[in-house]
Amino acid sequence: MDSIIPGDHKAAMQRALGLADKSPPKPTNFRVGALIVRLSDNVILAEGYTLELPGNTHAEECCLLKLAEEHGTSEEGLADLMKGPHALYTTVEPCFKRLSGKLPCVERVLRQSPWITTVYVGVLEPETFVGQNVGLQMLKAAGVGVHHVDGLEEEILKVATAGHIAA
Repeated sequence: MDSIIPGDHKAAMQRALGLADKSPPKPTNFRVGALIVRLSDNVILAEGYTLELPGNTHAEECCLLKLAEEHGTSEEGLADLMKGPHALYTTVEPCFKRLSGKLPCVERVLRQSPWITTVYVGVLEPETFVGQNVGLQMLKAAGVGVHHVDGLEEEILKVATAGHIAA
């Protein structure tokens, strides 16, 4: 398994950005990349990107689904299996609302908050689809640490919005 250099949040976000770039450009979604990292040894346990898995999947959702499959459990069952603090790196703020009706990524993370203790975000979600995102406030209110990783905003937004129709 790959690992990240302890404290090199920008390198971890660059890796997530590389994942986001694999997502197919579409006018109806953001291209997002995400990683789940075990903080005790900085090992990357899961990676994902928007639409990587079937079913209009988001990057954070793909990470959790792949990790659950690897452990032979459901996404919900991860909360009982995973131990110790982990971090989620995501290029764009986790969604708090999905127009598809699927469970928002903030709720997915909160379901795992016994072990996902920190979320690192590259940019806030643009208001394109659902207006202002209150996801980070929801995470903070639940006791999840939230941190912005500076320096990649322009590149993240360029990748995230590829395929969108210019107004």
